Amino acid sequence: MKTNLVFLLFVLAPGQTPKAAAQSPSTFTATGNMTTPRYFHTATLLADGRVLIAGGQGSDFKTQSSAELYDPRTGTFMATGNMITPRGRHSATLLPDGRVLIAGGVRANANPGASAYPTDAELYDPGTGTFSAAGEMSTARGQPTATLLNNGKVLFAAWCYTSSGFRCFPDDAELYDPGTGTFAATGNRNWVGADTATLLPNGKVLITTGNPPAVPYLSWAELYDPSTGAFTATGNATTNHSGPTAVLLMNGKVLLAGGDIGDGDGGSIIAELYDPTTGAFSRTGNLTTGREQHTATLLPDGSVLFSGGHLFNLATSAEVYDPIKGAFTRTASMIYGRELHTATLLNDGRVLITGGSSTSAELYTPQVLIPAPFMLSLSGDGKGQGATLHANTSQAASSDHPAVVGEALEIYLTGLGDGSQIPPQVSIGGRMAEVLWFGNTPGYAGLNQINVRVPAGLAPGPAVPVRLTYLNRPSNAVTIGLK
Repeated sequence: MKTNLVFLLFVLAPGQTPKAAAQSPSTFTATGNMTTPRYFHTATLLADGRVLIAGGQGSDFKTQSSAELYDPRTGTFMATGNMITPRGRHSATLLPDGRVLIAGGVRANANPGASAYPTDAELYDPGTGTFSAAGEMSTARGQPTATLLNNGKVLFAAWCYTSSGFRCFPDDAELYDPGTGTFAATGNRNWVGADTATLLPNGKVLITTGNPPAVPYLSWAELYDPSTGAFTATGNATTNHSGPTAVLLMNGKVLLAGGDIGDGDGGSIIAELYDPTTGAFSRTGNLTTGREQHTATLLPDGSVLFSGGHLFNLATSAEVYDPIKGAFTRTASMIYGRELHTATLLNDGRVLITGGSSTSAELYTPQVLIPAPFMLSLSGDGKGQGATLHANTSQAASSDHPAVVGEALEIYLTGLGDGSQIPPQVSIGGRMAEVLWFGNTPGYAGLNQINVRVPAGLAPGPAVPVRLTYLNRPSNAVTIGLK
């Protein structure tokens, strides 16, 4: 019964997403302009496929409170509600309930010496297009890292700012709990500052800090364990990376690349891999050009797109890292030279590049367009009652046979990377669910399965929404019955 149901659902699955407009592969093409010039801004893919562009600084150096939305269907930007606080170098995190948490950053005017460092946080609601207050951080954080953990909380780490200047104490990390809307301190760190923070497949977070003030002059690295709230040192990077990019690869390793060679000495060509199984870094192929203040985007085929930044001049160049060959190769150049810009993987597989002090935006089309994951439904259109089964029966978790808190469910879908070690993050009723297993469904080519545990604290109902996020791309939403 169960096998037959899964087969029927797979056959009925429609196309996942509309195809992108015809564009030459491995090229950049222009799209609509933003409403205002921006750099040090954020770009967040929303659950409905639009991109929220928020804050940043303009060509006059002033920090902005304005925000806008990019619609891939029309290729246009339009204004949305303003943030409560003008800010740049802030963080933006898509929460399990679909809202976006904005926190930290810098508030500056035309005089760089008159900068301020806000402690307040705010939430963007895509349903209303408005921002609302979301509590106060324990300390001001310029350019913080923000990592959505598998328990639904958000880990913040960064340089801190006080009236006496930049300084942090060992306990300079904190957690935001969407359930309570509050920030709270977590375990003591080993070092101050944070350049990158990467959620690993085992649920821990790798944090790297470049330009250390003491020997060995290599980028420090440590691991945060959400189960204990503790930070522990891990192997140092093989070289000093100040402001590099860090990308979790499909094989579970982390690619750390580029950044400032020292402190103002120019962009680095050096790239290396962190292996969570050994806790060590090792060199991989070099970038084709030195880059800092660039972007690095994991593509659905497992390769990584690097764009822009600078060595001593703004770069139009772009390149792609092949994790199998361990090598970088040049791809087509961007239309405009950029640094301090953003790169966002869209649901159709293209990459949106925005800003870098101008209003311009462009799209990169990879060799192969791979759409976001698609959750199957009983109706076959990816809406309504999901193809989500009780793990111990052949029945769908519907209003007639509702799920219960703590129960294991099987979710059927398409679109996970074949053999990928990167776990999807699944939310039920806006709360993160524990992922028990994920991968290919045995016996059904192209069909994926995720086993999850129903989280506590959910309101019962006949149509509780279920959604997943994979490679930072939200899927469609389906429903389950819950009692």
